[in-house]
Amino acid sequence: MNDRTFEALVKKVQSYNPKFDIEKLTRAYELAESAHEGQLRNTGEPYIIHPLAVAHILADLELDCDSLVGALLHDVVEDTDCTIADVSREFGDSVGIIVNGVTKLSKIQYTNKEEQQIENLRKMFLAMAKDIRVILIKLADRLHNMRTLKAMSEDKQREKARETLEVYAALAHRLGMSKIKWELEDLSLRYLDPVAYKEIADSISQKRKEREQYIEDIIATFRQKLSEIGIQAQLMGRAKHFYSIFRKMYAQNKSIDEIYDLFAVRAIVDSVKDCYAVLGMVHELYYPIPGRFKDYIAMPKPNMYQSLHTTVMGPNGIPFEVQIRTKEMHKIAEFGIAAHWKYKEGTSGQSDMDEKLEWIGKILEIQNEAVDSDDFMRTLKIDLFADEVFVFTPKGDVINLPAGSTPIDFAFAIHSAIGCRMAGVRVNGKIATLDYNLQNGDIVEIMTSSAMHGPSRDWLKICKTSQARTKINQWFKKERREENILRGRDMIDKELKRIGMSHSQLFKPEWVEKLVLKKYGFHTEDDMYAAVGFGGLTVNKVLSRLKEEYRLTHKNAEAALVPLTSNKKKKSSGCGIVVEDIENCLVRLSRCCNPVPGDNIVGYITRGRGVSVHRADCPNIKAEEKLEAGAGRLIQVYWEEAGAGGSAYLAELQIASYDRQGLLAEITGMLYEMKIPLSAVHTKTTKDQMAYIYITIEVNSKEQLEIVVKKLSNLGGVFEVTRSNA
Repeated sequence: MNDRTFEALVKKVQSYNPKFDIEKLTRAYELAESAHEGQLRNTGEPYIIHPLAVAHILADLELDCDSLVGALLHDVVEDTDCTIADVSREFGDSVGIIVNGVTKLSKIQYTNKEEQQIENLRKMFLAMAKDIRVILIKLADRLHNMRTLKAMSEDKQREKARETLEVYAALAHRLGMSKIKWELEDLSLRYLDPVAYKEIADSISQKRKEREQYIEDIIATFRQKLSEIGIQAQLMGRAKHFYSIFRKMYAQNKSIDEIYDLFAVRAIVDSVKDCYAVLGMVHELYYPIPGRFKDYIAMPKPNMYQSLHTTVMGPNGIPFEVQIRTKEMHKIAEFGIAAHWKYKEGTSGQSDMDEKLEWIGKILEIQNEAVDSDDFMRTLKIDLFADEVFVFTPKGDVINLPAGSTPIDFAFAIHSAIGCRMAGVRVNGKIATLDYNLQNGDIVEIMTSSAMHGPSRDWLKICKTSQARTKINQWFKKERREENILRGRDMIDKELKRIGMSHSQLFKPEWVEKLVLKKYGFHTEDDMYAAVGFGGLTVNKVLSRLKEEYRLTHKNAEAALVPLTSNKKKKSSGCGIVVEDIENCLVRLSRCCNPVPGDNIVGYITRGRGVSVHRADCPNIKAEEKLEAGAGRLIQVYWEEAGAGGSAYLAELQIASYDRQGLLAEITGMLYEMKIPLSAVHTKTTKDQMAYIYITIEVNSKEQLEIVVKKLSNLGGVFEVTRSNA
């Protein structure tokens, strides 16, 4: 069976490249089959089925030999005794780099699963910058895993589907690989909202013949008219994929019968001139709907997509969309970066390829600033997934930015020197504020001043792009480095004194090098201190790793790390909290983050109001950690082992969903059935029909809260449920 699958792969690659190195491909297959012998997938099939399927997906994209060899070997380092050195020695350094880039960091110990996921993404983007084939294999790998996700547990299905939708489908979109993007989105929807998926599938199936006949009639009309004007064109109906339908149904609160661009016709012609001629023909035949024409040929999308889009009023008053493009544009629209990729055998390098992939380098810049995993993911999502706006310089150059960007983002996109000297801005010839949201077609002129001494810290709250934020942070780091180093040293020394440890106990050169400098990409200890002093790295992040290493090295060192617990009596506060070394003090749970039993907590000694208890990840506490005065006022607190005696604790949740009728009623009804008291509710909606619902509920433990979060996440249209921090 596997041999037949491999033979089919050989025939496929020979069909698009007769000079393909079949001998090298065969050796890779034999190594993979041998290395994975005896291993089974969750489906019960031999593991070799998976790398073969990944290679087939890449062969459909007509990729080169090293790509397919890398696909066959992409799991051998992670799951077998084979090493990167073995792969490089046998198949060359190029394949070794590819396989190393795809290999996850599962053999390294991390403090939590989220941190490991972030590090895997960091490694993947770094490898992409060296060789784009890494992400092509990763996308094919994820696509096959999603096709076989049914064998996983329900929790694992939702976890993988959410990650696929948020990261991999967005990457496919950014690389212009719409065919893979659509399938990843549809498969994700199948597991994130199976009810909606089935409803859409059933509705489309029931009216398939009616829609097909409607499109066939339009195509017949087009074909006759094209013949009259002498243009050759390939005409086809375009099926709208399930996830796109789902978004419109929830975003616009419509039934599937009200989504008219289910009807679409695509015309593929020989030249750009023919594209515009066909557009004129379409507008002559049918009345164009105002505001629904987009020229992506004159102004291509950042992912290289080019096409003309227009929506017209069709027969029987039913609107339909028409897409017009050349054959080359169609190939790029389907396969994106893989369609004209510089590594394809028999083709020369594309001179503009590095420019097209410039956004990967911008993502790598995030790593120098966003040492915190939440910050990394937030900036990554902005750079990868946000919609774009196209604005112009006074000279007519087009600059594309994420939707919601400001003149600050525009200035730093032009050049960091312009951003740092920006004194004001004109938009369409008129003075505008720095927090103005740029719109498509705006002409933006940045006014600079030699008297400017650099950006303002307030700009960090206004700018949208990671590029602007990175450049602003870099300016402050460079200008105040010595001050930041001294500040960072002092903050760490104060915390060491508070926990009763010395600098020499924890800051052993080999520990600092391995656990902090290498982890966060610092070259020297001064870089680390500067980051702490600047606020880019917390004291706790530095010391927690070093304390853990101290514990492992000194098995009897637990008392030294928490010196008060061994000889000081713990006294309950009466509200389920134990405060270390303080008796009969006022203790209150902070309302900014609402900790509940089971959360990691920390106490903060207030002025005149006792000890305020916060979640350890509370932004207010993180801010205090960065302040010289605040770091010395933190104190260790604990939940009582016996719990709080059935006490109720407030917890605030944020629910992100597509805006739809009945959602709030479903949420309140679910809470009523679970006997969870609802203390407060607040809602807001956005222009893109997203709904954000903030609820405050009463729970008795973190475990109960997690059950509520899981049930809310399963409601139709809900994409994310998170706890509010402040």
